[in-house]
Amino acid sequence: MTEDWRNGGFGLYIHWPFCAAKCPYCDFNSHVSTQIDQTQWANAYLSEIDRLGRETQGRTLNTVFFGGGTPSLMDPDLVGAILTKVRQTWPMVNDPEITLEANPTSIESGRFRAFFDAGVNRVSMGMQALNDDDLRRLGRMHSVAEGQRAFDIARDTFERVSFDLIYARQHQTPDDWRRELSEALTMAADHLSLYQLTIEPGTVFGARHDMGQLRGLPVDDSAADMYLITQEVCESHGLPAYEVSNHARPGSESRHNLIYWRYGDYLGIGPGAHGRITQNGRRFATDTAKAPAAWLDQVARTGSGELSREALDDTEQAIEYLLFSMRLTEGLDAERYVQISGQPLSPSALSHLEDLGMITQEQDRIRATKEGRPVLNAIIRELLP
Repeated sequence: MTEDWRNGGFGLYIHWPFCAAKCPYCDFNSHVSTQIDQTQWANAYLSEIDRLGRETQGRTLNTVFFGGGTPSLMDPDLVGAILTKVRQTWPMVNDPEITLEANPTSIESGRFRAFFDAGVNRVSMGMQALNDDDLRRLGRMHSVAEGQRAFDIARDTFERVSFDLIYARQHQTPDDWRRELSEALTMAADHLSLYQLTIEPGTVFGARHDMGQLRGLPVDDSAADMYLITQEVCESHGLPAYEVSNHARPGSESRHNLIYWRYGDYLGIGPGAHGRITQNGRRFATDTAKAPAAWLDQVARTGSGELSREALDDTEQAIEYLLFSMRLTEGLDAERYVQISGQPLSPSALSHLEDLGMITQEQDRIRATKEGRPVLNAIIRELLP
């Protein structure tokens, strides 16, 4: 168990909490601010890298991920300073994946070369829709044409490019989604993240839905059809699902996200960032203050941005490994599960799910089948200890 995290790898997540505007569907920890002191943020990020670097000396870092918020609003010099400090703090693999999330507006795409020069080699773009009416409904600040131009710039700049789309949107039919997804796949991205629209409490969409003002949402059967269309169309274009919502050409999977799903260790820096870190054979869960000002103040006052660090017992780790690994097409390593939990998954539950055609058990790996993946939550509930 001491080195279990090595099965997943070691990554660093940097959270930039600011956006130009808050999208009505978004429940991420993002904030709109007219004044941002990027020097103050640089000092806090570099201080946290120093602190966590002292705790993880000797580890080799696989990935860095700038998430948000909208990290493409960061000053490229700030990104460069962070990556310089990262390289001074940890040895890195020969080909590290360094991702930055970006909005496809002309302002931000004009800075792509500067981010590349700072050390970013992969960009993940929040395209969200290829329909101007829907982009407006989703509160996005770009048009389809602007998004496609930004994608072309990104593809000419970075080694790897991914973008996100949301389906099951208002007034969208399965045929609409098939056409839109087919168009997206002509853009030659090597990775797509495709999410069904969910109405989250505390968002603008959530409030509208509660008041009966969010009209035209697809019924469950229609949304399920869109999920099946997603699998079919992406597979036919050579981007099969490797995770519930993520599709990639072989070799182009998000290495950073795979660290989460394969239950490796990752450090979380920034407001609202979570982490998992193994020390002396025990895995700890870390979290941070969500409010940007509170996080900055805590780092300045105490020298640490963590709110808490809690040891996870064997059962908690086993549950997390089950939840994450079953999202992957490659599935769960049954032997590793036993090493983490101290006991195997229920043989009767496994047999029942296999008889139903929901999972397969081959070469000590447990995987959801194509028929099982749409009901993955039910499978996981059946397997939970």
